[in-house]
Amino acid sequence: MGTAARFDATGRLIVAGSAVVGLGALCYYGLGMSNEIGAIEKAVVWPQYVKDRIRSTYLYFAGSIGLTALSAVAVSRSPALMSLMMRGSWLAIGATFAAMIGAGMLVRSIPYDQSPGAKHLAWMLHAGVMGAVVAPLTLLGGPLLIRAAWYTAGIVGGLSTVAMCAPSEKFLNMGAPLGIGLGLVLVSSIGSSFLPPTSAFGAGLYSIAIYGGLVLFGLFLLYDTQKVIKRAETTPMYGMVKYDPINACMGIYTDTLNIFIRVAMMLAGGGGSRKK
Repeated sequence: MGTAARFDATGRLIVAGSAVVGLGALCYYGLGMSNEIGAIEKAVVWPQYVKDRIRSTYLYFAGSIGLTALSAVAVSRSPALMSLMMRGSWLAIGATFAAMIGAGMLVRSIPYDQSPGAKHLAWMLHAGVMGAVVAPLTLLGGPLLIRAAWYTAGIVGGLSTVAMCAPSEKFLNMGAPLGIGLGLVLVSSIGSSFLPPTSAFGAGLYSIAIYGGLVLFGLFLLYDTQKVIKRAETTPMYGMVKYDPINACMGIYTDTLNIFIRVAMMLAGGGGSRKK
């Protein structure tokens, strides 16, 4: 077994172990075996405005996913745009990150209640940019991407259920470790773009970016789901700062997109190894 294959096998074992832990947590919290109260129990006594906030947040989340998919399909049909998105130079990668960060900062900076038109335009722009970023995945083929979407839906649904059933602040203390992990995965993702995956270092970075990233963004989803609930519960109804469902959905949207990308890459790698 080569170095790349060993890293791949190790990464898959880590993901499988994380899945077992997640399934155990789902059973533990979902069956009410924890003595602490979870968000799902609190939902019974939530005021209507808290329920409306969470509902609108997930509607915008669904809208973001839909707009991203439409954008990805549109970009995939333009050879010029696909060529632009698939360039592996430092300049292209830097421009891509700048576009993603800039669009995200723009949509977060516009007040939802004061400038709803501009807010929604910025939200659609952000989803469009993210769709352009993931457009190269369309080269993997429709059937594989549909499988990846179903797997992602299962992962997101399961982890969201864990976050809802767990004690309401169980995962909100993970911010600092998650930030460190994000830095590691980000560096690995950039490094793996320039190093051949057949080399020992390149294979290691690729495994961290794909398998480590999948576990990391799963944890981020737990964190961001409870963050949405906490923000919906604690933002005053008539306070100076209004609840912003678009800003609230940005975290779970980004987590879901990153999970989907890594699931698709795992399926593509698995398909490739079986064909060999």
